[in-house]
Amino acid sequence: MRTATVKRKTKETDIAVTVDLDGEGTAKIATGIGFFDHMLEQVARHSLIDIAVAAKGDLHIDQHHTVEDVGLALGAALKQALGDLKGVTRYADVHLPMDEALTRAAIDISGRPYLVWKVTFTRNKIGEFDSELFREFFQAFAQNAGVTLHIENLAGKNNHHIAETCFKALARVLRAAVA
Repeated sequence: MRTATVKRKTKETDIAVTVDLDGEGTAKIATGIGFFDHMLEQVARHSLIDIAVAAKGDLHIDQHHTVEDVGLALGAALKQALGDLKGVTRYADVHLPMDEALTRAAIDISGRPYLVWKVTFTRNKIGEFDSELFREFFQAFAQNAGVTLHIENLAGKNNHHIAETCFKALARVLRAAVA
């Protein structure tokens, strides 16, 4: 079974993440940040990885610690669930369209963590979510999963669509690379 649970407790956050790489795409997400929950649900659904996230953070200050620490824990859970990496496809890439938005993602499950992030938002917030936190999430995820991850937005005007294509593209490359 390629499953893992990672718990992370700091002064700012208390997080538990469980993944099942051979799941059906079910999501049980509760971070206290609605838009972020929606994005993580998309990762589960489109990767076919079952993901459970229970996060409590210092949201009375801001969303930064919660978002970053969920990325850390999710990445660590993925790495743990993959084990020795024997038999995984390893490489994957995708172009993910959503209406006017198009994002390209590529991954190498290599043990060499690196993020290339070429995504620009025209608004500081999407709803109540700080746009700068998207990169923080993906950086924390890549570092702790031990993956090289490239995400580049190629087209788009609607910031919600741009963000959603980034998360769905991550899901689709994960789906292919962990197979």
